[in-house]
Amino acid sequence: MSTKGPYQIDSKETRRFLRFLVVGAGGTIIDFSLLSLLKLLGLPTLPANTISYLAGVINNFYWNRRWTFSETREQRWNKQFVQFLAVSLVGLLLNDALVVLLEPPFTGWFGRWGYLPAKAVATVVVVFWNYLGNRLWTFRTSTPGS
Repeated sequence: MSTKGPYQIDSKETRRFLRFLVVGAGGTIIDFSLLSLLKLLGLPTLPANTISYLAGVINNFYWNRRWTFSETREQRWNKQFVQFLAVSLVGLLLNDALVVLLEPPFTGWFGRWGYLPAKAVATVVVVFWNYLGNRLWTFRTSTPGS
């Protein structure tokens, strides 16, 4: 006999979050790779980070709509994309601010590669904003628990 306690985790929501993380890992690979390429080509950190982040956003929208939140695909994709982009732009502001703020101290430890650990910290922080914003707004379902 199984009883639900007040702190039991919803397994469907856990699966959804894990899928979001898998999709995000793909976007992160795109983001970090493009960021490193742009930095190696001499682009300053802020524009390089912005371009690379937005490339990851496009990837993440496609896969989150198709797989993570597939139950919301009957909704108009263009409306969802605008909402996803709005959430992602707030995430971008947080990401840019953290990378620019953290790059100098990390550069003291990692030399010219200091932007990478700064980007890693920013990514971990922003993932929670992106999930909550998109789960509660962009890919909101009309029935509770779905």
